[in-house]
Amino acid sequence: MDKYMDFVNIPPDVWELIFTWCNLLILFLLVRHFLFKPVQKILKQREEEVGEMYTKAEAAQKNAEAMEAEYTEKLADAKNEAGRIMQTATKNAQERSEEIVRDAEEKAAAAMTKAEARIEQERKNALAQIQDQVADMAVSIAQKVIEKELSPAEHDRLVAGVLDSEVE
Repeated sequence: MDKYMDFVNIPPDVWELIFTWCNLLILFLLVRHFLFKPVQKILKQREEEVGEMYTKAEAAQKNAEAMEAEYTEKLADAKNEAGRIMQTATKNAQERSEEIVRDAEEKAAAAMTKAEARIEQERKNALAQIQDQVADMAVSIAQKVIEKELSPAEHDRLVAGVLDSEVE
């Protein structure tokens, strides 16, 4: 163990110490130049790329939000337009329905008026025919009465005979 203790107790050589420090400094400068600077450069590039990605992502998100708002607005407008079209179509259909009912009522009223006029004309024609028949009967009775003088029984028989012949 003494052997090892001697190693620890050895006074350091100054030139060896200077040489070690110089080696350490050279190694530090080389590592710094060939390792740290390229790594820092790569890290800086990555940081810039990530920052650019975040900027693009934020822009894309804002664009998507704007498109969503526009889509929502257009959808609301389309729903409003559809509702307005439905109201207009319903209103037009109701107006058309009322017009058709009004036309039908007018046509029915015209047909009723025409039918009433025709019925009135038929009634007048029937009355005129009856009056003609009564006149003919009266003339026929008058001719028979004039031809002979009748008793009341013969008169009743004649009227009944004329009425029977006219009805047939």
